[in-house]
Amino acid sequence: MSPINTTQQMNVNTNAVQNHTFTFIDLFAGIGGIRRAFDTLGCKCVFSSEIDKYAIQTYIANYKETPSGDITKIDEKTIPSFDILLAGFPCQAFSIAGKRKGFQDERGTMFFEVQRILKHHKPPCFMLENVKGLLNHNQGKTFKTMLTILENELKYKVYYKVLNAKNFGMPQNRERIIIIGFLNHDITFKFPEPFNIKTKLGDILENSVDKKYTISDKLWASHQRRKLENKQKGNGFGYCLFDKESPYTSTISARYYKDGSEILIKQEDSNPRKLTPREAARLQGFDDNFKLVCSDLQCYKQLGNSVPTKMIEAVAINIIQSLKGELY
Repeated sequence: MSPINTTQQMNVNTNAVQNHTFTFIDLFAGIGGIRRAFDTLGCKCVFSSEIDKYAIQTYIANYKETPSGDITKIDEKTIPSFDILLAGFPCQAFSIAGKRKGFQDERGTMFFEVQRILKHHKPPCFMLENVKGLLNHNQGKTFKTMLTILENELKYKVYYKVLNAKNFGMPQNRERIIIIGFLNHDITFKFPEPFNIKTKLGDILENSVDKKYTISDKLWASHQRRKLENKQKGNGFGYCLFDKESPYTSTISARYYKDGSEILIKQEDSNPRKLTPREAARLQGFDDNFKLVCSDLQCYKQLGNSVPTKMIEAVAINIIQSLKGELY
């Protein structure tokens, strides 16, 4: 089955935001999930940065561009001028699934690379994306520090909100905080309202799936044993089982390649199976034209680290409409 094309179902006129070319930079680009949304709306990428060699392979295959390397080693003065800074900066340092070390983790300091580039270029707008856990990390002190830098030091008018992919026509329960900033404080911005679209996992599942994605008897027994042990301990950790009628799945993570426990698909007369890489891509809103060029393991990692593209596209439309309100 073809994946849902939620763009066609938006109650907005996307053509209205396509007649002005805004430029952007794509930091911590991964496989270009955030970029894809802005590309769709006619914006132009003038610089990108990524360090993972496998994600870079996927990026090149889809965008015909090679991202610059480690952003910590790039002089901000060499980055071309731009209108919008986009950054899904590393989230593991703030994630519940990680150790939540925040700024003590090297990945958590990547926010200060964003700060450095914003301070030099002073673009009209930025959009940052991260896990919901960023809001309450270190009792909210981490996020407060970020807001202080963005608002008081860099002088941006900041908006932020936790959005969920399942509310934007995507069959995945994936909460992310989106942070938007405008240098011109006269600009107003509203986050997009949830789409009135019922989702169903079956809409993104493939009709014929290789048996290699069915988990082994040993792994299935291990999943069931761990879930029982966790239940007895009073916590809810364990595998999650879905079928084609499920309205949405749990959040796919970068560790999905290990055992697939967070999203297993029921099968008749057989053990459950993992999502295929193509299904995982559809779950994140990538259409079937998006090239998956790496091993299954790397594809799962890349897609688990990416963003729900249709949700980002809805945000992008409102960002561009707000900027156009300033320009025209």
